[in-house]
Amino acid sequence: MCQNIISGRFHNACGHFEPMSTSRQDCMRPDCIFSSRHEHPGGQRYQSASRAPVVDVRSGCKCARMMAQPIRNPIRVSPARCANCLERDRATV
Repeated sequence: MCQNIISGRFHNACGHFEPMSTSRQDCMRPDCIFSSRHEHPGGQRYQSASRAPVVDVRSGCKCARMMAQPIRNPIRVSPARCANCLERDRATV
C-alpha cells in the first residue's frame, strides 16, 4: 500500500514529534488507487464474492482504497523538550 512519510523533529526529552514536511511513497501496485501504476481496463467489472476486498458499488472495482499508516521520519533530533511541554510547565508554576 502507498503511505505518507512525515519528516520532522523528534524531541528526546519528552518523546514528542513535530512534523515539518510530508511526502508520499508509491507502492507501484496496479490495484492501488493511490499508485502511479493504477489502471482499469476499459469496461471491466468484477463479481463480488464473500472473501473479496472492498468493492466499489458504482464501478465494481476491487482496488485497494486505503493507505498504510503514516511513517514518522525524524530528520532532526533535539535533546530539549518541545515548546508545548515547556509552555505547559511554565503555566503550572
